[in-house]
Amino acid sequence: MKSALAKSEEILRFTGLEKRRDVLAENLKLADRKRLEIARAMATCPEILLLDEVFAGLNETEIDEAIRLVKGIQQKFGTTIFIIEHVLKAIMKTCGRVIVINFGEKIAEGTPEEVTRNPGVIEAYLGNAPGI
Repeated sequence: MKSALAKSEEILRFTGLEKRRDVLAENLKLADRKRLEIARAMATCPEILLLDEVFAGLNETEIDEAIRLVKGIQQKFGTTIFIIEHVLKAIMKTCGRVIVINFGEKIAEGTPEEVTRNPGVIEAYLGNAPGI
């Protein structure tokens, strides 16, 4: 078993926070605070990781970096990740299975490709635009 210090250093490297290790959380930019929250969760060696709006408020570059981090967690640690998210790009690139909820009711379930073609999903999230 790794020491707590060795484990924390590994997680800081993995999440890209190693160079910011001495910065107070309140002084980190939003993307790094989100990485810190993921790092804290990963320190417990979870089998399942719940991410709630982890991509919200990030710019395109930060979203791409966060997508790589999430995929890296899946690949390196084999962690099952449950994501609640509105950033469709992130869902499409990180999830193998998607459940779409509208006003508390499940309206679709399947692969990202399947649910984005679902008429109920299109209507609920894109409106009833002509030609869709």
